[in-house]
Amino acid sequence: MKKTAFMRWIDSRLKANPRLAREVDELVSEMKLEQELVALREKRGLSQRELAKRLGASQPYVAKLESGRIKNVGVTTLVKYARAVGGSVTIKIEPKKRLAARRARLRKAG
Repeated sequence: MKKTAFMRWIDSRLKANPRLAREVDELVSEMKLEQELVALREKRGLSQRELAKRLGASQPYVAKLESGRIKNVGVTTLVKYARAVGGSVTIKIEPKKRLAARRARLRKAG
């Protein structure tokens, strides 16, 4: 896909501001998680109300969870949600690509 002028502008702003880039990365990660939660629930044919019953929670709580309005969701909550929709949770910690590349350059230089 060819990048638009706007996409190139965004890239330049993120490159110039590492703090902003980290914040954007965090927000995108949160959005992906929320989208995965909704997709799995819908794939199982469950409404928010049905899922809430399985969780022992309210439908508004499920809506807030899926929309990202609940911040700092705990692993226990994610595991309960996943089990309620017949899924599982896997946590994978990886070095960020930029950080790994920077460390590799430092090792070569040092």
